[in-house]
Order: sequence, then structure tokens, then C-alpha cells
Amino acid sequence: MRLHHRALYYALMDSHGVLYTRELPGGGYVAIEAVGEDPELFRARVSVERRTDPERRTGHLPPVIAEASGASRTTVFNELYQIAADNVAVASGILRWQARRRGPS
Repeated sequence: MRLHHRALYYALMDSHGVLYTRELPGGGYVAIEAVGEDPELFRARVSVERRTDPERRTGHLPPVIAEASGASRTTVFNELYQIAADNVAVASGILRWQARRRGPS
């Protein structure tokens, strides 16, 4: 990872509740982010940034391929980590996301 990309990842972690991030083989990254502030229910999501150039990311939200919620931060993280750490699961999630965007045929 080049230095300016590393700085971007750390900035994202600080500002958006990123719990986990890793580079993808073809470029870009996958991240698990905490969302919301409900003390009774922990929520998080897996997002995938496929653009390798940080300047091309401006104004575009990365696809969210999975979401989970539960009473325990650990349980939710472990569920989403199974997706975020697996390249095949990430690719499958992107395909499902693309299909939802296209809508019914």
C-alpha cells in the first residue's frame, strides 16, 4: 500500500467508525464500518471500494454488500468479518449489489 493510500485508510477509520479494512487483490479495499449510535443495538456494514484512484472516489459512496445488527459488537463483527475476509464472498456480494441496482429483468 502506498503511503497516501495508508493515510486515507487511517482517516476513514478515524472519521467513520471503520473496524476492519484490507486491500483487494485488484486494487481498492473492503471495510467493516460501525453505523448508528444506538446503545442497545450494534449495527455495522461491509462496503467495497473498487476504485484504486482515491481522486475518482470523490462523490461516490462505495457499495454496501452486507449489513448486520445485534446486541454484541463482537458477534456482529465476526459475522461480517466472514464476508470481508473472503474474496469469493466479497465478489458474490458485489454481484448481488449489481443485480439489485439493475432491478427485475
